[in-house]
Amino acid sequence: MIADRSRAVARELARAVVGRLQGFAAALHHTWRRSLQVRVVTITLVASSLLVGGFAYLVADKITNILLTNAQTDVRLRLDSGRDYTAKLMAVYTEPQEAGLDDTLLNTVDYLAGGDPAQISGVVVELRADRSSGVIEPQTSPDRNVGAVLTPELRAQVSSGKIARQIRTGDVGAGRTKYLVYGSPVPTRVGQVELYYLVPLTRQDQTAAEARATVLATGVALVLLLGLLAALVTRLVVSPVRVAARTAQRLSAGLLDQRMTVNGEDDLALLAASFNQMATNLQRQILRLEEMSRLQRRFTSDVSHELRTPLTTVRMAADLIFTERDSFEPAVARSAELLQAELDRFEELLTDLLEISRFDAGFAMLDAEPTDLVPVVHRVADRLRSLADRVGVPLELDLPDAPVIAEVDPRRVERILRNLVGNAVEHGEGRPVRVSLGLDDTAVAITVRDHGIGLKPGEEKLVFNRFWRADPSRARQTGGTGLGLSISLEDARLHGGWLEAWGAPGQGAQFRLTLPARAGDRLTTSPLRLVPADATVSFTGPRDGGPLAIGPADGGVLAIGPGAAGSGPAPAGARERSL
Repeated sequence: MIADRSRAVARELARAVVGRLQGFAAALHHTWRRSLQVRVVTITLVASSLLVGGFAYLVADKITNILLTNAQTDVRLRLDSGRDYTAKLMAVYTEPQEAGLDDTLLNTVDYLAGGDPAQISGVVVELRADRSSGVIEPQTSPDRNVGAVLTPELRAQVSSGKIARQIRTGDVGAGRTKYLVYGSPVPTRVGQVELYYLVPLTRQDQTAAEARATVLATGVALVLLLGLLAALVTRLVVSPVRVAARTAQRLSAGLLDQRMTVNGEDDLALLAASFNQMATNLQRQILRLEEMSRLQRRFTSDVSHELRTPLTTVRMAADLIFTERDSFEPAVARSAELLQAELDRFEELLTDLLEISRFDAGFAMLDAEPTDLVPVVHRVADRLRSLADRVGVPLELDLPDAPVIAEVDPRRVERILRNLVGNAVEHGEGRPVRVSLGLDDTAVAITVRDHGIGLKPGEEKLVFNRFWRADPSRARQTGGTGLGLSISLEDARLHGGWLEAWGAPGQGAQFRLTLPARAGDRLTTSPLRLVPADATVSFTGPRDGGPLAIGPADGGVLAIGPGAAGSGPAPAGARERSL
C-alpha cells in the first residue's frame, strides 16, 4: 500500500515537472518566434562562443606545447652536460668493484641534482647500471624511490643504448607529481651506466592552467561584450520597427492621426519620416474615399427617393395606357406592353438601390423570428414556376416532411431564395433546377442546383459583385437588375450566415445558403455540401493559408463564402469530395 502511494506521488511529481518543463519550453519558443532581438542576441552569443572557444583552445594548446618544449630543451641540455660530467668522473675507474666507485656516483648525482635551484628545484637525478646490477648500486639524489615514475620500458630503452623520454605522473615521496623523465646511457670503462633526470612539470602546469584561465575569462568577457553589443545594436534597429508596427496597428484600427517620432537624420529617421508621409497620404486618400463614398451613397439614396415621385406619375399614366392597349394599333399596343415591363424593372431597380444604400449606410436591421422554411421555399417556387415553365426549366424540390424551424427574417430569406432560384432558372438551359433544404443541430441550409452553363474558374469570386454578369451579351429572361446576388449576400451576412457558390463549365452551378438555427449563433459547419455529388471534382489542398479548395477536373477553384469581394472562408471543417 505504501509502495503504491509512493509510486503515485512519484508519477504526480514527474507529471508536474514535465508540465513545468513543457510550459517553460513553450514560453521560450514563443519568445524566440516573437522577438527579433532575442534571436539576434542568441545567434550572436552562440556563434561568438564557438569562435572564441575554438580560438581559446588553440591558444591554450599552443602555450602548453611551448612550455613543454622549453622544459624538454632545458632537460636535454642538462642531460647532455650531466652525461659528459659523469663520463669524465668515471674515466678513472676500470673495474666495477673498485673502492670509491659508489661514493663517486653519489657525489655525481648530488652535484647534478644541486645545480641551479631556480631551474631544477625538485629535480631527481639517478645513476644506475642495469647491466651490472648487484655490483653497482643505484644512486639517487635526493634519496627517493623513483620506481613509480621510472618504468621498466624506459629503463629497457636506455639500457639498450638509446636516449629516451616520457611524461609520467607518480609519487616519489613528495606527493603525486607529473614528471618529465629523460634517460641517457653513459659509456664508461666499468661498463654502461644510465643517467636519469626526473624534472617536475608543476610550474609548467600551473603556468598553462593560468594561461587557460586567462584565455577563458577573456573569451567569456568577449562573448558577453559581443552579446551586449548585439543587444544594443539590435535594440536601436528593432525599437523603431516596433514603434512603426504599433503605429501601423493603430492606423489599421482607424486612428489615422497616429505618427512616428522622427529623431536625427539617419536611416531610421528616414524610415520614420517616410512612414509618416505614407500615413499622411493614406489618411488623405481614405478621407477622400470616405467622403466620396458618403456622397455616392447620399446621391444614390437621394436619386432613388427623388425618382419615386416622377415614377409614380409615369406609372399611373403607363397603367392607363396599358389597360387601353387593346384599342390601339398593334405597334402602339406593343409599345405599351414594353413600357409596362420596363417600368416594372425600373421600379425594382430603385427598390434594390434603396436597399443597397441602407446596407452601405449600416441602417439595415434584422427582424428575426422563428420561421418554418418549408413554406418559404414553396412560396418562392410557386412564384417562379410560371417563369420556369415559360423557359422550359423544371423545378424540383427536395424538402423534409417535418417543419424546419429557424430564427430568421422571413422577408430577407425569401428574397435570397427568389434571387437564387431566378438566376438558376435564367441560366438553366432547359435542364432541371433542384432546391434542397437540410438542417442539423446548429444550422439550416438551402442549396439551389442548376445544370446550365456553369461558372468559369474565378467567376465564383465575382458572381456576388454588383451589376456583374457572366455573359454581358446574354439577354435577361427575368428582367433582373444585377443587384440581386449582392443584396442576397448582405442579407446572409446580416443573419450571420454564409452564401457560397460552386460552378464548373458544362456542369452547372450550385449556390448554398447556410444560416444559424438560432439568431446570434456562430456557424461552424453546413448541413448540406457545397459541391454536388454528381459533379466531377478534384481535391486540392489549401493554398497560401486559405480555405480548402474544391474544384472541377479542369482546375477551377469554386468554393467561396461571405469574404472579400463577395466571398469568404469556407466553413470550418467542411472538407468536400465527390463520391
